[in-house]
Amino acid sequence: MGSGLDVIDAPAVRRWARLALAGLGRAREEIDALNVFPVPDGDTGTNLYLTLEAACAAVAELPAAADLRTVADTFARGALFGAQGSSGAITAQLLRGWADVLGEHGEMDGEATREAFTHADALAWSAVAEPVEGTILTVSRAAALAVADTGSALADVVAGALERARAALAGTTGQLEVLRRAGVVDAGGRGLVVLIEALDDLVSGQRRTNGGTGYRRPALPAVDLSACAHLDDAGPAYEVMYLLDATPEALPALRDRLAGLGDSLVVIGDPAGDRTTLWNVHVHVDDPGAAVEAGIAAGRPHRIRITHFAEQVARWTMTSSGPGGPGGPGGPGGPDRAVTTGLGVVACAAGPGLAALFRAAGAVVVPGGDGGQPSSDAVLAAARGTGAAAVVVLPNGIETMAGAEAAAALGRQEGLRITVLPTRAQVQGLAAAAVHDPARGVEDDLVRMAAAAGAAREGAVTVAERDAVTTAGPCRAGEALGLVQGDVAVVGADLADVAVAVVERLLSGGGELVTLLLGAGADPGIADAVRDRVRAARRDLEVHVHPGGQERHPLLIGVE
Repeated sequence: MGSGLDVIDAPAVRRWARLALAGLGRAREEIDALNVFPVPDGDTGTNLYLTLEAACAAVAELPAAADLRTVADTFARGALFGAQGSSGAITAQLLRGWADVLGEHGEMDGEATREAFTHADALAWSAVAEPVEGTILTVSRAAALAVADTGSALADVVAGALERARAALAGTTGQLEVLRRAGVVDAGGRGLVVLIEALDDLVSGQRRTNGGTGYRRPALPAVDLSACAHLDDAGPAYEVMYLLDATPEALPALRDRLAGLGDSLVVIGDPAGDRTTLWNVHVHVDDPGAAVEAGIAAGRPHRIRITHFAEQVARWTMTSSGPGGPGGPGGPGGPDRAVTTGLGVVACAAGPGLAALFRAAGAVVVPGGDGGQPSSDAVLAAARGTGAAAVVVLPNGIETMAGAEAAAALGRQEGLRITVLPTRAQVQGLAAAAVHDPARGVEDDLVRMAAAAGAAREGAVTVAERDAVTTAGPCRAGEALGLVQGDVAVVGADLADVAVAVVERLLSGGGELVTLLLGAGADPGIADAVRDRVRAARRDLEVHVHPGGQERHPLLIGVE
């Protein structure tokens, strides 16, 4: 429990962005499973995550001192550039509405937040050619109407919006026949509730999210896809999205042309000065060429993406059916084909030394893990780069898990078979990579890697940045903290003493091999001292020291 906020400033917006992305990461699979409207292709959660990921990446490039207007504008523009699917486009437009209001204030109080909810909702509804009740728009409208009835305090405004948004989401099941038949709420609306929950977490100082060190998959809703609408000759066969450089005067003709070609038309814009000249266009059509030609007539389309629904729905249906999907045995690129090429490995590495160790084990490396967050695109590109029909991704960090799984979902849409082993630490990933054998059958290799990762116990040593109260008692800035399985277990004045205590705790459950990974800038003598003291106490142990190069921890520790 932390203290709440009376106003939202630029640093608070950055914190909300991180909370929102993490929330969508946890809810991504659940939201994908809810996705039955307008097409049951199971990608809404992934699309929303990728949209917010792009927005967060844009903000991360800003200097730390950037003001509220700059942060908000950059966040909204990043979402526009990275928007995926209709729900992603609508969410980007909601963020643009928030940015418009945020840009008028040095900080946001309750009254300004009311205005932001209302303005964002109006923009979102205006962006959709044929708005439908029972969707993300319904949830947005409920939140906007709710803020008029709340108190003026920031926390009251956000709490009121969240309460009404949740009620509206529950009501979507009865507003659309396809949702009623499937027995689910709207996927896009669920995603918007996650974003408002993150805002409520921020302003209230509460944390409804999992603060532990484990990584738990969500309980997915049981959805009968046979009860959902299916594609037929009368429905649009393709989703088309592109960015468009065009003047506002060209938009009415473009909207009319695209509306005549298909449905689910969403056009969102990003202002440049007093005029909007960059647009994100989304539409479902039978003739994708004509949709692109309409963009050419209006301006300059670029970053064009065309998705064939039938192929995507088929892959999603197989994935949803369980082990037979692309993520399990028997799917496209399944055991027979994968065994002939071996299992490809992608590892997220927190430093150059760790990257070298993973490469030596045959992995394609993506910088990240241990606090770093590589993009989903980077992970997917690495998976493609393995050249294997079946790929395993080692995220090697709690923060990296959601992005790795989003990348896996994108890869499965391409027919790649990608499995994410939930390695929550670098040493677990190293343990898995060490037993990888590309000559082994894919299933056998996966089982052995998962077993090795699960058997590796992880610890670390870091330095406290400020005075605090930890699970091991109070600490002062500059003291050494010893972490065991992610929780602070030891506090002390000397890094080597604390590291030895961590090793002893990890060895209390048994072990034969101790791995010490030296961080960037750390004194090599620390690792040597720990190795010598551990060997003196346990001559039967094998102790290996490697340069890891990670930034966050002077020493990472693994016991197998």
